[in-house]
Amino acid sequence: MRFAHLRGPDSSDIRLAVIEESTAILVSDLLSPGPGTLQELIAGGDDALEALRDALANVDAPRHPLGDFGFASAVIDPPVVLAVGLNYAAHSSELGLKTDTAPTVFTLWPNSLTGHEQTTAWPRALSESVDYEAELGVLIGRPAKDVTAEDALGTVWGYTVVNDITARDIQFAEAQWSRCKSFDGFTPTGPFVVTADEVPDPQDLHIWAVVDGQTVQDASTGQMVRSVATLIAHLSQSITLQPGTLISTGSPGGAGYSRDPQIFLRDQSIVTVGIDGIGELTTHCRIHD
Repeated sequence: MRFAHLRGPDSSDIRLAVIEESTAILVSDLLSPGPGTLQELIAGGDDALEALRDALANVDAPRHPLGDFGFASAVIDPPVVLAVGLNYAAHSSELGLKTDTAPTVFTLWPNSLTGHEQTTAWPRALSESVDYEAELGVLIGRPAKDVTAEDALGTVWGYTVVNDITARDIQFAEAQWSRCKSFDGFTPTGPFVVTADEVPDPQDLHIWAVVDGQTVQDASTGQMVRSVATLIAHLSQSITLQPGTLISTGSPGGAGYSRDPQIFLRDQSIVTVGIDGIGELTTHCRIHD
């Protein structure tokens, strides 16, 4: 199944919807009461998802054109957003950073979450070295503690697309990476979340990014230094991964910082990151004085 958080004419009204091709079926039209967000659906466990599947098959709910809506972040109110750095060798090399023996893990702040076709703005005085990073996002579906790599994918609820936007000058000026990647709107997600059964192998996905019409990243998730399963197993040794936790699994090579000449996101830049079979996520950039 494929889900999105949609906005109607009143942008504050966010509705969870099942997406079928170019149509949206509002979950509130299928179940009453029903989950209002994806986080609530995930928290309901297998029973909640099965009830929704049954309703989709048996309830004659309206189908709305997807174009009638805007998009909110595909992930709303997760328990935490965990980001993994340096998880593709090409990206580590181009940044001049060493891939450590253990994953580089940091958190992204909730104010950074935003949706497809939304505008991300930041002050010129704060950074003019803002970069893009296409990443596979993984949503945990059940509490995961001390899971093995062999069992780790069984804890996954679904997958989404993440653009891990980064202020590179701040990243290299500070020891911690959370702030440079957590400006308002710096973590677009979506447009969709697809359930885990739609992705038989998360290490066999084409991942890419286009900035102002130029393809700048073009890779496979098979190039990860540590697989999705390995990351989940590692993280679960020290913490219990709660349902709805979003893990952003790192970006392949091709970052703007490393290019000659460098490519940074400018005022009115348009950046689209995508993963085949999951979706294409577009962000509009504005820089203000």
